[in-house]
Amino acid sequence: MKILKIKDLDQEIENKLLVIWESSVRATHNFLSDPEINNIKKYVPQALRSVSHLIVAYDENEPVAFMGINDLKLEMLFVDANQRGNGIGKALITYGIHNLDINELAVNEQNPGARGFYEHMGFKAVERSEFDDQGNPYPILIMKRI
Repeated sequence: MKILKIKDLDQEIENKLLVIWESSVRATHNFLSDPEINNIKKYVPQALRSVSHLIVAYDENEPVAFMGINDLKLEMLFVDANQRGNGIGKALITYGIHNLDINELAVNEQNPGARGFYEHMGFKAVERSEFDDQGNPYPILIMKRI
């Protein structure tokens, strides 16, 4: 596996990351309906282009996971459903902590697997919001490395 920072996001990589995003969300966000996933999916390309640092994990030259970082905050982390449990998420977070000083993130409270993963990586919940960033009724936990 190799981890690379994407400087110029071309359409081919964007399309592959969108597939990873959907695979990951369908595996981990069972509180979302199909219409909700399809609606959110429309905004993923914009989100990919808006992060300061887009980091992609590759296995045999194919992207299998990615994360986006602004300042010191992890904005997104998605691992292809078929690659979950192989240490890719841990490798990305470790990269982000050591190279980009990640110290904060937000996670859906209804995604206990992700919360446990982030806790294992040294993050602790410090704040809770009843709504996500789009105002939807999906509680969010703000987690920080303490």
